[in-house]
Amino acid sequence: MLLSLSLILILGFSLSGIFNRLKLPGLMGMILTGILLGPYVLNWISDDILAISSDLREIALIIILTRAGLAIDLADLKRVGRPAILMCFIPATFELIAIVALAPPIFGISVIEAAILGTVLAAVSPAVIVPRMLHLMEGGYGKDKSIPQLIMAGASVDDIYVIVLFTAFMGMYGGDGFSPVMLLKVPVSIALGIALGITSGLIVVRIFKWLHIRDTIKVMMILSVAFLFVSLETFLKPYVPVSGLIAVMAMGATILETYEVLAKRLKGKFSKIWVGAEILLFVLVGAAVDIRYLSAAGFSAVILIFAALAFRIVGVNLSLIKTPLNQDERLFCSIAYLPKATVQAAIGAIPLSAGVASGHLILTVAVLAIMITAPIGAIGIDLTYKKFLTGPKSAEKLSPS
Repeated sequence: MLLSLSLILILGFSLSGIFNRLKLPGLMGMILTGILLGPYVLNWISDDILAISSDLREIALIIILTRAGLAIDLADLKRVGRPAILMCFIPATFELIAIVALAPPIFGISVIEAAILGTVLAAVSPAVIVPRMLHLMEGGYGKDKSIPQLIMAGASVDDIYVIVLFTAFMGMYGGDGFSPVMLLKVPVSIALGIALGITSGLIVVRIFKWLHIRDTIKVMMILSVAFLFVSLETFLKPYVPVSGLIAVMAMGATILETYEVLAKRLKGKFSKIWVGAEILLFVLVGAAVDIRYLSAAGFSAVILIFAALAFRIVGVNLSLIKTPLNQDERLFCSIAYLPKATVQAAIGAIPLSAGVASGHLILTVAVLAIMITAPIGAIGIDLTYKKFLTGPKSAEKLSPS
């Protein structure tokens, strides 16, 4: 395991640095590291690491969502209002509809299999989006209209919505049937997650004000509570839906709202932890890619992915109707809502293992979606934010007019 970790870190950081020097997102180098070291190419990653790969990816996701929660100003979210709610559902729904309509004639699969494929593809990637939105917030870009907060909040809930639909469609395929009651799990899961996060955040703040302990220990305590949220979600799943990831973000936002000085210090700590978590997340995502199936999907899969993205962009722009955002800012939101990675890597292989007839196709298209959209979205955000968003006064001279 130690040899595998050393290879992951050395090659991952090296390729990430090379890609950054080429003005490309470093995560591409990390994903490439995972593909090269993974079981389908060199097979140099220990089986012990691969066995806990999904847990490690989930830990990395929890870290970035905690960091995001500590940066979400509730006043900004209130000011954004309706568009933030619509961005949680409308773009993903449009993309899902496009795939359900196009996949059966393109691949000859059933409508329910197309729906499963659609839910795998429709989720946007917080792991790509959240760090960039945090960078924009720290730099003051889009602050006047709370654009980073809008995108970050929408992307986080978007994943929960899609995963619930994925579970419902898998149940339909397996013969468990489908009921509209299943769709009620989405708002219930979100509402209970928010309530759990706020309550826990208030308790944590009170403890921190009572106990004078180092910030490092506070970070460990917050992470421990966040891990409990996700575990609680799994435990309560048969009885009541609760979103552990939403609870993680809500706890961070509550700490910021009630203890701002501490939240800002903790955010810096989590930024440092993210350096290590990021490489584990994207290298292990790359390791999950089975390149043997990439050529099987062919050009048809690429056409489907881009057609679905076109529908997603329509959904984004519909969500932003009657907002003060100008055309450039709406275009930026559309670009920021393109990248996929985390959810596709997490659930892309489930249909195959569950015996879905088109499981290989679903996994392959999911992999292609990661390799195509993660670089496009990340590069798009990095290249356009200074041009399309209003920047801080200190950066006006550096921003294109």
